[in-house]
Amino acid sequence: MNRDAIDDRILQLMKKDSNISNIEMSRIIGIPENEIAARILNISDTRPIILIVDDDMDSLLPLKRSLERENYKVVEAYSGRDALQKATAETPDVILLDLMMPGMDGYDVCNRLKTEMTLKNTQIIMLTARDDVGDKVRGLELGADDYVTKPFNLSELKARIKAALRRTSNL
Repeated sequence: MNRDAIDDRILQLMKKDSNISNIEMSRIIGIPENEIAARILNISDTRPIILIVDDDMDSLLPLKRSLERENYKVVEAYSGRDALQKATAETPDVILLDLMMPGMDGYDVCNRLKTEMTLKNTQIIMLTARDDVGDKVRGLELGADDYVTKPFNLSELKARIKAALRRTSNL
């Protein structure tokens, strides 16, 4: 979960006055009341966040539904650039990253994520159809924490996600 200055201000106001209304916070901070409500909901959501990055909707959506049933907060991105934006905004605990995407591929995304101070410790599991040893080595050398080839066994992938979360103490 990524908190920004507005979230911090909301928390400060709530600590100062536990009965403060969203309307009053909206007036003080200067953002719409519905945004205050959405931010409070997001702040209070303590589920692990998984970012799935895949340009193939047929792969992404069933996986998303399955992980949501496991009580993860799942965010999806359909391109490398979208992944970088959402990773920065959401600060996921685990990123499931496809390699083959148009524009910016998964290797480039992984490399950029690992150079971001706030994301460098985020667990990245490359999830791709590329099963060549050279691809695996390249992904791991760029900072991926695990590498799973498609088609994958869903139970195994869930176990790898749990292991990644244990490594970062987010489970």
